[in-house]
Amino acid sequence: MIRIEKYLSENGIMSRREAKKMLLEGNILLNNTRAQPGDKLNPKKDTLQYTDKVQEFLEKKETVLVHKPRGVVSSKDSDGEKNIFDVFPQYAHLNTVGRLDKESDGLILLSNDGMVTKAITGRDHLIEKEYYVTVREKVTNDMMRKMSEGIKIEDGWTLPAVAKKRGPHAFSIVLKEGRKHQIRRMANAVKLTINSLTRVRIDTITAPKMLPGNFRTLTHKEMTSLKAATQKKV
Repeated sequence: MIRIEKYLSENGIMSRREAKKMLLEGNILLNNTRAQPGDKLNPKKDTLQYTDKVQEFLEKKETVLVHKPRGVVSSKDSDGEKNIFDVFPQYAHLNTVGRLDKESDGLILLSNDGMVTKAITGRDHLIEKEYYVTVREKVTNDMMRKMSEGIKIEDGWTLPAVAKKRGPHAFSIVLKEGRKHQIRRMANAVKLTINSLTRVRIDTITAPKMLPGNFRTLTHKEMTSLKAATQKKV
C-alpha cells in the first residue's frame, strides 16, 4: 500500500503538494469514491479517477529551456531592472526554476510543473548543473583540486564538485548544490577573478548551439530524466 500523494509523485504525474491540493478539493477518486490526503492504494488492485479539473491542470503544465543573457535578472521581482520575462514575455505565466545571477548567462528553466521545480530546487534532490568559467588569472590544477574536494566559503564548506581546467584562463565545474553566487565565491577563495560564467548543462539538458535570448521546449527524454531525479535522494 502507498499513499496517493506519494504514488502520483513517484510516477511523475504531479508533486505531492499538487496532489494534496487536488485531493482536498475532491478532484481525485479512489475506486469511484472521493479520496482524502493520506489515503492509500494498492497500485495492482485499485484505480484512480480524475475530474476534468485535474485533466486540465495536467494539460497546462509547461516547461521551457531558455538561454538567459548576461545583465538580466532571473527573478520577476527585479526592482525595475531588466528581468528574464522582459526577454521572454511569452512565458510570463511561468516561473523561473532555480536562479542564475545577473552577471551570468546560460541555461535556466521556466515552468509551472511542480515536479520540475522539486527536481531542481528540492533539498533532497540535488541534480547536476555544469558551468563554463573564464578568469583573469591563470588556472592551476591545485585550484581545481581544492574546488573539487570542497572549499570553505562564508556559509560553510561546499559539497564535493567536479572542477576541470579547460585552458590557461578557463575551467568547467559541475555542482550539485546552488548557493547564492557560489562559483564566484569559490573562485575568490582560490584567488581567481571571474570574467564570464555560463551555465551549460542542467541534469541531462544541454543546448550548445543555443544563443542568449533563444529558447526551446524540453524533449520527452529530458522531462523523464528530470522527474526521475525527484526519486534520487542525497
